[in-house]
Amino acid sequence: MPANTIKKILQAPLLTGLVATFLAAGLYILPPVRHSVLLQTVDNRLADAMFRLRGPIPPSGRVVIVDIDEKSIARLGQWPWPRTVMAALIERLTQAGVRTIGFDIVFAEPDRTSPATIAASLPPESLPPELRKQLASLPDNDQVLADAIGRAPVVLGYIFETGASATAGEDTPFPAIRIQPRPPTVPFADMLLPEAKGVILNTPTIAVAETEGFLNVFPDPSGTVRRSPLFILYQGIPYPSMAFEVFRSGSGLAAATIVATGKAAPQGWPLAGIETGGRFIPTDEAGRLVLNFRGPDRTFPYLSVIDVLEGKEDAQLRDKFVLIGTSAAGLLDLRATPFAPVCPGVEVNATIIDNLLAGDPLRHDQLTEQGVTFLALIGGGLLLTFLLTAGGPVVGGGAGLLLLALLIGGDYWFLFRRGVLIGITYPVIGLTLIFLNVTLANYLWAGRQKRFIETAFSRYVSPQVVRQLVADPERLQLAGEQRETSILFSDIRGFTTLSETMEPGELGRFMNLYLTEMSDIIMAHDGMVDKFIGDAIMAVWGAPVADDQHADKAVRAALAMRDRLAELRPQWEEQGLPRIAIGVGINSGVVSAGNFGSRQRFDYTVIGDEVNLASRLEGANKAYGTTVIISEQTKEKLTSALVCRFLDLVRVKGKQRPVRIYEPIRFGEAEAGLRAELAQYEEAVACYQRQDFAAARERFAALAAAHPHPLYDLYRQRCEHFLAEPPPPDWDGVFVFTTK
Repeated sequence: MPANTIKKILQAPLLTGLVATFLAAGLYILPPVRHSVLLQTVDNRLADAMFRLRGPIPPSGRVVIVDIDEKSIARLGQWPWPRTVMAALIERLTQAGVRTIGFDIVFAEPDRTSPATIAASLPPESLPPELRKQLASLPDNDQVLADAIGRAPVVLGYIFETGASATAGEDTPFPAIRIQPRPPTVPFADMLLPEAKGVILNTPTIAVAETEGFLNVFPDPSGTVRRSPLFILYQGIPYPSMAFEVFRSGSGLAAATIVATGKAAPQGWPLAGIETGGRFIPTDEAGRLVLNFRGPDRTFPYLSVIDVLEGKEDAQLRDKFVLIGTSAAGLLDLRATPFAPVCPGVEVNATIIDNLLAGDPLRHDQLTEQGVTFLALIGGGLLLTFLLTAGGPVVGGGAGLLLLALLIGGDYWFLFRRGVLIGITYPVIGLTLIFLNVTLANYLWAGRQKRFIETAFSRYVSPQVVRQLVADPERLQLAGEQRETSILFSDIRGFTTLSETMEPGELGRFMNLYLTEMSDIIMAHDGMVDKFIGDAIMAVWGAPVADDQHADKAVRAALAMRDRLAELRPQWEEQGLPRIAIGVGINSGVVSAGNFGSRQRFDYTVIGDEVNLASRLEGANKAYGTTVIISEQTKEKLTSALVCRFLDLVRVKGKQRPVRIYEPIRFGEAEAGLRAELAQYEEAVACYQRQDFAAARERFAALAAAHPHPLYDLYRQRCEHFLAEPPPPDWDGVFVFTTK
């Protein structure tokens, strides 16, 4: 594995992301985490939001609610009505051809309006004996209702008591359903069904229906009904709900099988569902139906009791599953659902029946939930960690939002809308925490890098270069690497004499002024001020940030330094400051760049032979009377047209290889006069190099007369020397510097 790859793997943000990813996946294995009430509450809220996003859907059209509404109460009187009214309602529904009738009402007490009951409650002197006898002989209201129930497909409801204070009585419900377990060896008492401790039944007179079922609807801790049990254990026996019995009876089914999973949990056998009539009804592990709500309240058709009694709704009742319940606010039968905070309780039972008839209750798929969770946490967490570490907060943040959108959107479109319910709160929280952990680690890690980079380079390179380093620290290899750079050295001519003529304080202020001006120019051209050495400046282009324009920028900076100094001289002279001249040397080549120094003190710099050559070229300006000298390597690296003058083929002190050196004049094109001068100069140099020293001397003398320059005098003097003392036969035109 490459060293850079190993280094990246060992970085704190990546390690943080890996630890967070596998820790989140590991915690999900723990049952207290997986079954956390907080997670389930948030999952429920997400499911509610999906219901509202999906919007209402039409019910099957086979379930009708006959409503004890305000209109009926206004016509028939205060509730409870005489049981004869309910008997007449049953007869009317039967005549209309309903399939079955379910009562979302419990007749737990005898009817106080029965004639005999009224006669017995009056004082003896209040009624004539004959009238009292006639009242006592009239049919009992409860018996009238019982007779009507016996002639109709009725399912009565009762209430199980589940509180700690409830106690079991002698009487038990008598549903007509046959129930068996699967596997047959699993006792009902060992199943994870809800348990009841007591029961509130209908009066014995009325309890003559074909079958009956419990009316209990259990909201979750938030107070919202989302699931409803189809069976409840009472004294070790499972009893069906009224809604299930309405569905079973109206569908002509006789039996049901409670199907347990193949593995027992410590609390008991989890359930997979209910099987009846060859159909499998999926439930959660406690045998609760996960309700697929059709919409807000009044989604099902409501028919007023008074309208039914008057025969106005017969057409809407034929072959329907009918529930008799109430929407009247004063009767307090209200529930909260995902669609509505207040909904008549009878509509919850209508939803159960409609789900069973349509075969589309939601299915809580734990295996899918676990698979999605681990895939999201491990796959998404690793991807998110990599993108945050490698791509930064923008890429990582966008990827995080995309992952969450895919997780939530995929759950909605591919699972929820297809009737599968899973919890995605844990993976959403897990991915969010992974994102926050890696982002924080990145911030701390990158913040440390940023502070180091800004501290190390802000005083030496331009803000633009610092921003590049901060944005991409990988471009900075502090341990040392080979870099192609251009190196600039500059120095003040005669600084020793200058320092002797100025007071130390005055000299310090002047040097600060000078060095500031020159440093600003270097940084404005994206260079790094490597160091100050007294009056000398060392600058680098191409490190710490690689730059394919390093040679151009270095030469432009040198020419700008030359021109700026020419502008400053008159101003400084007016202030009584010395008139100074500088020399600048530039060389380009491959150097070693990085942190160098002792263990206690080190700096980012460049070292190598190319650096030494740049330093020698700066000193060579004194010999040629120039301000800036560049090497042939720098000239070859230029990408822009540069007007320059060949100076010499030299071998500097400490070097064996000769180097062609040049004086840069300006970028762009030379004007006609300069072109002519340079052409004459090239002819003179050609004569000099082919050892025609007499012709060369004449040409250099003519140039010096027309265009005074120390360079022309230098070559004229060399020609006179070689005319007096000819060079050896192997002379190659190289001038050897014996001093630095």
